[in-house]
Amino acid sequence: MALDAELLAKDIEAAMQAHGFQPLAGKAAGHEWWLAFAEGIVNHITQNAEVPVEGGSSAGTYKVT
Repeated sequence: MALDAELLAKDIEAAMQAHGFQPLAGKAAGHEWWLAFAEGIVNHITQNAEVPVEGGSSAGTYKVT
């Protein structure tokens, strides 16, 4: 699955609303803030995550892209 900052931001907003928060209302941060937040998460994962494959001809450690 590809990581998508826009979808992650919307999922975060929806989860917050489901828990009674209003992440986009009035003086709240707004969608652009949540998008920047999500982009930071996606960038961190894609730059640092590795997947270990412990067996078979593909054994080794691979970066997440």
